[in-house]
Amino acid sequence: MIEPDHPTLPISRQCALVGIGRSTYYGGPRVEKPENLALMRAIDEQFMETPWYGSRQMARHLRRVGHVVGRKRVRRLMARMGLAAVYQRLRTTIRHPQHRIWPYLLRDMTIAELDQVWCADITYIPMRRGFLYLVAIMDWYSRRVLAWRLSNTMDTDFCIEALEEAMAGFGRPTIINTDQGSQFTSPRFTEILIEAGVRVSMDGRGRWMDNVFIERLWRSLKYECIYLHAYETGSEARAGLGRWVTYYNGSRPHSALGGRTPKEVPRASTASSWRLNKVKDQA
Repeated sequence: MIEPDHPTLPISRQCALVGIGRSTYYGGPRVEKPENLALMRAIDEQFMETPWYGSRQMARHLRRVGHVVGRKRVRRLMARMGLAAVYQRLRTTIRHPQHRIWPYLLRDMTIAELDQVWCADITYIPMRRGFLYLVAIMDWYSRRVLAWRLSNTMDTDFCIEALEEAMAGFGRPTIINTDQGSQFTSPRFTEILIEAGVRVSMDGRGRWMDNVFIERLWRSLKYECIYLHAYETGSEARAGLGRWVTYYNGSRPHSALGGRTPKEVPRASTASSWRLNKVKDQA
């Protein structure tokens, strides 16, 4: 899909147009042995159900379902995937020692309209011969996915590309909430927001429920798309994810939205506002 010798479009622009990070074009999917990829998929599926499993408990689970595997191997694979016990989080949640951590601004806040709060997060995407990472920008009120990018590395560039696409297409939010991963605490990422007048909010350390709606997105995405297909290449994964995001935004009704789809949510609706802490209690 990328033409290195295109006369007018540089590679970076072509990657932006097809929705992949430049690192994905240059590097391709991350590679592991087939047996390890099978284990990583099994780990990912179980971790969606039991995010408190560490390597010891995960190894026990895998042995119970027929895998011959030791704890050291499971620990290495979980680290490669970026998973840590108790909370389903990628390695991006490890703080960068020189990056500023911003306070969490959403506690007890009433979210009542579009573009009041956006959120961003990264998740692991298993493939037939490797794996990729996916970042998404979502509007909290409508649950609409505003932009997304795939990459084979968890660098800052593909997060910035997704953010810039979301802001180019939908303006800017009042607040954007992320975890404390180094991509989101990077001055390159936060300076874009500050210059646009966006307030930065970050989850408390280890508190994945502070970003609960995008966690629900990942669960739906994996069970309705990723686990049903064995994508072999980055272009296949990108096309499949694109179809699912289009369906999610435009055709998939949400009970929390009164049966509407994210695209059908009006620009302002105080009648259907909710309190964040109440939604968390129901999760």
